Amino acid sequence: MKLMRYGKKGNEKPAALDANGQVCDLSSVISDIDASSLSPTGLAKLAEVDLNRLPIVTDVGRIAPPYAGMGKFICVGLNYADHAAESNLPVPPEPVLFMKAASALIGCNDPVVLPQGSVKTDWEVELGVVIGTKARYVSEDTALDHVAGYCVVNDISEREYQIERAGQWDKGKGCDTFGPVGPWLVTRDEVPDPQNLDMWLEVNGKRFQNGSTRTMVYKVAHLVSYISRFMTLYPGDIISTGTPPGVGMGQKPLPIYLKAGDVMRLGIAGLGEQRQTVHEWNPSLIDD
Repeated sequence: MKLMRYGKKGNEKPAALDANGQVCDLSSVISDIDASSLSPTGLAKLAEVDLNRLPIVTDVGRIAPPYAGMGKFICVGLNYADHAAESNLPVPPEPVLFMKAASALIGCNDPVVLPQGSVKTDWEVELGVVIGTKARYVSEDTALDHVAGYCVVNDISEREYQIERAGQWDKGKGCDTFGPVGPWLVTRDEVPDPQNLDMWLEVNGKRFQNGSTRTMVYKVAHLVSYISRFMTLYPGDIISTGTPPGVGMGQKPLPIYLKAGDVMRLGIAGLGEQRQTVHEWNPSLIDD
């Protein structure tokens, strides 16, 4: 299934995409799509729903994050060898982990707001892995059994904050609006091989990133198993698995960074597309 939520902040409604790409309202079935909905039992219940009997949403409006109650927003750095090279960094001998703040989470087409004084905000298309059942010290062989589904993530990053401000990566990764997720959560049964997904990103119509999850250094199963040895993963936790080359920081002869008015479009095969417009600092765009 392709699960999603729509509506203004604080008034989101659950929905699913049918075979014709129509948005079907799930409000008569569940009050919201949350962490409990992502369990095997919850997903099995939703899979039994006859979408043909549900109301079609003709005016979706805002597409919200595809589920409520995200716990941890875990990210993996330098997980594509060619991206590590463009960053002038070696491929790490183990996965590099960092966190985005939960307050960075926004819908897939919501405004992206530059932090005050930002001069080096960058883009990163990534595969998101959403946990459906608790994972603690799980083996690589069973790791994907704990995954509810997959989604598109834009790991927006302020490189000055990340690299030049004497601290961990979190400074440049967790700013408000720096975590667009969606449009859908695509359940695991519809993604038989998460290591065979093409991905791309454009800024103002120019293609900067063309990649595939085939070239990940550390694959999804390994990441779930590895991370579960450092922290318990709970339903609703999301893992953003790294980006292929083509980020703004790596452009030649000079880096290119986002500015107000820029438009990002990005997507992953079978998981949908995102579109965000970049804005100068404006707290009303964050708090609405």
